[in-house]
Amino acid sequence: MTDIREIAQLGNPVLRQPAEVVTDLDSPETQAIIKALQDTLASTQGVGIAAPQISLSKQIMIIASRPSTRYPHAPMMTPTVMINPSFTALSNDKEKDWEGCLSIPGIRALVPRYKNILVSYTDTNSILVETRLEGFVARIFQHEFDHLNSKVYLDSVEENQDIFSESEYFKIINA
Repeated sequence: MTDIREIAQLGNPVLRQPAEVVTDLDSPETQAIIKALQDTLASTQGVGIAAPQISLSKQIMIIASRPSTRYPHAPMMTPTVMINPSFTALSNDKEKDWEGCLSIPGIRALVPRYKNILVSYTDTNSILVETRLEGFVARIFQHEFDHLNSKVYLDSVEENQDIFSESEYFKIINA
């Protein structure tokens, strides 16, 4: 049975609360959150999701890059559940690129993000994982990580001129 949840929209207070650390990875509650995130993400054109987006203030997120109409050039990867994640930038190099969000439909923006990061998280088998991410996948991680820290991508936009309606965004990327 699938557990597709409603996506919290910008203005919902849960998106502006720091998410709580997960202390019991094997609890039925944690397992239910992971399943709900997996099912909800699979029902969308998104490439990532964080627990606050389904109104659950826990430090759990999934990154799942895949080509779609929303992100036609996204690389394919296996969806990865990350519990209590953190990261370190491997250099000060940032790149501005397009982002959108399931919690902010109809809007896209150019957002600066670190190009190369070192990520740590606990996986679904309670194993601490450390891995290097770069490019678009590093961008997804930072976007979802922001959700765990009460931020949305629009908070990182440098100039208002970098915010576009989705219809204008599609004209640009399909030109």
